[in-house]
Amino acid sequence: MNRRIIGRGRLLAGTGALHGLLGCFLPWYTGGGELPVRSSNAFDGIGIVVFLSAVAVLALIALPYAAGDQPLAINRPASFVAVVSIGVAGFAFRALQLFQADALGLPDRALGFWLAAVGLAVAAWGAAEIVGERSAG
Repeated sequence: MNRRIIGRGRLLAGTGALHGLLGCFLPWYTGGGELPVRSSNAFDGIGIVVFLSAVAVLALIALPYAAGDQPLAINRPASFVAVVSIGVAGFAFRALQLFQADALGLPDRALGFWLAAVGLAVAAWGAAEIVGERSAG
């Protein structure tokens, strides 16, 4: 049995992905001025890309453990960078949509939005660490 050690980059990327997943379920917008109060989360627009990106990062982390001893072509730093970049692009596009609709709120009204932002930042940091681990070793 081959025991794999999870590196710092994968740990950071996984932590960021979990935060991003949690942020997808919490409100990205709350308000509207009238009753009932309107609320939306990541699944009400292109923010779903953040959810799919977070799931893909977690799958990339688990993949080497599920595959056993055989090397995988997808288990490369570029895969992590690509998946996190797609998530960041989807998040930025949704942020632009919310800004144009004057619905971009502070963390008290959009906790999920800001939690997803932090999660994506940590996942991007983890992807950078993975690139650094591979080039150093």
